[in-house]
Amino acid sequence: MNYIALRDEPRPGDGAAIRHLVETAGVFSPAETAIACELIEERLARGLAATGYHFLFAEEERRQPQGFACFGPIPLTRASWDLYWIAVDPQRRGRGIGRRLMAEVERQAAAGGATALFIDTSGRADYGTARAFYASLGYRIAAEFADFYAPGDSKVVFRKTL
Repeated sequence: MNYIALRDEPRPGDGAAIRHLVETAGVFSPAETAIACELIEERLARGLAATGYHFLFAEEERRQPQGFACFGPIPLTRASWDLYWIAVDPQRRGRGIGRRLMAEVERQAAAGGATALFIDTSGRADYGTARAFYASLGYRIAAEFADFYAPGDSKVVFRKTL
């Protein structure tokens, strides 16, 4: 594997990269893909201070991003942050890119005053790998809401103290 660099300043072409990463993840709906794209568009148009959306991109030798994360402070909280999105190119999974992104998300969130990071995800079977990934990083289930997204699709909220 070539060296993977992390970048935290979004660029105009990142919307297409995010769309590709989210669409190829294999679990997100078209509506979810649209929301991921809206977040980067809003950040590019309005900036970090106005949106609170932090982005990280994992790049191999300045090529197309191989993964990304979007995170930020939870409105109306003093020290709680959310991981809104994380996705890694399916052909690059298992190479530590997601772990690298998460370590930097946690570092930046803590530097920004976060004492806890929350992750909302689905309870569907096809999200099992994502839930196992979060658990392997020390996240614990803080809450689960049955039939939240749809009948049979619970919302699972992970939490980690930073």
